[in-house]
Amino acid sequence: MTTSSEPPAWPRSQRDPDDPINPAPELARIRAEQPVFAMHHPHSTGGSFTMWLITKYAHVRQFLSSRDTSNSLGHSESVAAQPGFLVSLDPPDHTRIRRMLTKEFSMRRLSALRPHIEEIATRFLDEMEAAGPPADLMRAFALPLPSLVICELLGVPFEDQADFQRRSDTMLDVSVTLEQQAQNSREMNAYMQSLVQRHRQQPGDDILGMLIRDHAADLSDEELIGIGNILLVAGHETTANTIGLGTLLLLRHPDQLALIRDHPELTNSAVEEILRYLSIVHSGTPRIVTGDMTIGDQLLRAGDVAMVSLPSANRDPDFMADADTFDVTRQPQAHVTFGHGIHQCLGQQLARLEMSVALPALLQRFPKLSLAASEADLQFRGDGPVNGVRELPVRW
Repeated sequence: MTTSSEPPAWPRSQRDPDDPINPAPELARIRAEQPVFAMHHPHSTGGSFTMWLITKYAHVRQFLSSRDTSNSLGHSESVAAQPGFLVSLDPPDHTRIRRMLTKEFSMRRLSALRPHIEEIATRFLDEMEAAGPPADLMRAFALPLPSLVICELLGVPFEDQADFQRRSDTMLDVSVTLEQQAQNSREMNAYMQSLVQRHRQQPGDDILGMLIRDHAADLSDEELIGIGNILLVAGHETTANTIGLGTLLLLRHPDQLALIRDHPELTNSAVEEILRYLSIVHSGTPRIVTGDMTIGDQLLRAGDVAMVSLPSANRDPDFMADADTFDVTRQPQAHVTFGHGIHQCLGQQLARLEMSVALPALLQRFPKLSLAASEADLQFRGDGPVNGVRELPVRW
């Protein structure tokens, strides 16, 4: 690798501005030269603090499995800072709430959902085909499929989908003002509070109903609201954008697309490769270091803040050979797309299931699927916490 005499700089984005499907080019240099990379930030109360960016696969796993870190965001109006919002909780609250939810996302429970998810996929593809090309794949298929699934799992009326999608988009939009985010948080909480109250009165067979029936005395309304918000947002945003960007990735690689379309036995390996290659979440929640630790050969001190680069870790040549090559026949390996350690994504098996249904169904229904717009005209969402494409016009 050719190196510059100039020291590497903190990347402005974790995505390549010329091709947002891929990691920012400077991440490869940071990973090679200073894999645990520091920047000093001014502190709002005066002075400064050290922010670390961790880029190598082994170091990312080491950091994410450390117990000497905190995900807590403190007190704020942000939805992500509320009780029950799992990704912002530390043990013991995180352990307590996650344990209550684990059985709802077990492979046994989710496998029973496959026929229903297949029915949902067929319904949306039927509607898409009936309307005729061109179609926005995001609006017609990629977004509504996981949205409907998580609505049903949570007990959210699907007619409310448009409103929660709007609020979810706002929550993940870094261009929104603090005032707009605060108002959006109030709207999200008010909606979820009404849903919790409805379930308190008449618990259903969904996740919120289960939590109230089995753990009513152990969960406050505020915690139930936070659980509902994190599952509703995380339960569709990441999967929808992976289906959308995954389709775009396959259209770029027609040989790989044909393999998935024509060889169902490759579906599982293809899903893992798409998840690894896209690494749809850039970094997850920045963590506060609560005890001195050494990552690689770098000392991180208590009070420092650190974030990981999941796209960089998943493209680390020390993790796998030809990591920048997209190959759906690759033997799946333990990528970190869903994180690692105690905060590893609770719904990862649901995401895998939805993708393993959605992508083959789409490609088999429309074997001549193609873009109905220039890639240069696509609008990506790479500056927020989740990468994605706003619209994906296709024809068949």
